[in-house]
Amino acid sequence: MSDYPEYTPVPRRRRQKTGGATLRDVARVAGVAPIAASRALNTPDAASDKVLQRVREAVAETGYVPNLLAGALASQKSRLVAAVVPDLSGPVFLELIESLTQTLAASGYQLMLGHSGYENSREDQLLDAIIGRRPDGIVLTGAMRSEEARSKLKSSGIPVVETWDLSEAPIDMLIGFSHEEIGKAVASYFHRAGRRRVAILSGSDRRSRSRAGAYEEAARALGMGQNGSGEIPSCFVPAPTTLGSGRRGLAELLDSGAEIDAIFCSSDQMAMGVMIEAAARGIEIPGQLALIGFGDLAFARDLQPALTSVRVDGSAIGRMAAQFIMDRKAGREVPQPHCDIGFSIVERDSV
Repeated sequence: MSDYPEYTPVPRRRRQKTGGATLRDVARVAGVAPIAASRALNTPDAASDKVLQRVREAVAETGYVPNLLAGALASQKSRLVAAVVPDLSGPVFLELIESLTQTLAASGYQLMLGHSGYENSREDQLLDAIIGRRPDGIVLTGAMRSEEARSKLKSSGIPVVETWDLSEAPIDMLIGFSHEEIGKAVASYFHRAGRRRVAILSGSDRRSRSRAGAYEEAARALGMGQNGSGEIPSCFVPAPTTLGSGRRGLAELLDSGAEIDAIFCSSDQMAMGVMIEAAARGIEIPGQLALIGFGDLAFARDLQPALTSVRVDGSAIGRMAAQFIMDRKAGREVPQPHCDIGFSIVERDSV
């Protein structure tokens, strides 16, 4: 006699097969009722050892993967957080992504990544797709979005954390820093170091241009520029910036006839390219040309000379963003939902 009660299937209306193994397939192979198979998978402590073993063997045999969407509809929790970043190929957002992933995983959440590009050309469509999947939270890079996208995000009821920027009118929660203050701080740093003929080599994206504009304005206010004229030589290249665009950017600045003794680069990758081009042209760093990058990437300290760079704590942003979302989903108050995390200039030998 079988250890399991006799199970007689109830006739059901036939549905079109999707090709994937279902819970009913698992139950059939295990020789148990679907409710018993569901209980073994979802609350294994409530199932007998025999049923649990049979169901696990059936799962392995059928290749069954639970339908998380169905569980999310029932519980109103997807255990999924979506993050949108402009670039997946460069390292500048890696700290944020890694920290988000680790913090969320420790509490049973998974991270889904979306790639918007720097011009936000795909962002509205991407946000529509994300909102339609009802994640437990959305983490965005930057604070400039279309009014239509802002309206949809606000109406969705999904916790949203904007990062990597500041805004006077955030959608929901925000963790960022001032790109304008970074530009001013770098100009002042060069001035204190005795540099006067400063230039800017920057990506063309909005955040990089914000830093560049504030840098140029502060430099002019400090009397810096070409021969006291206040002209700040500049070169803007498409984002994401690369080592190659740094080499080409320095070549363009020098070939224009500008006299330069300091450059602020909008990324460490560009700064490394400037170093290579400067070495090829016999230009000494920092003797003839001082250099500051942005991002404080791991290689910055290992360059020769070591690169002075603006550091933003991406790991802290990721941890805080994850915690904000988890607190909100748990019904806990977020004590400081709008946070300026600040920045620092890491001093090394390139200035």
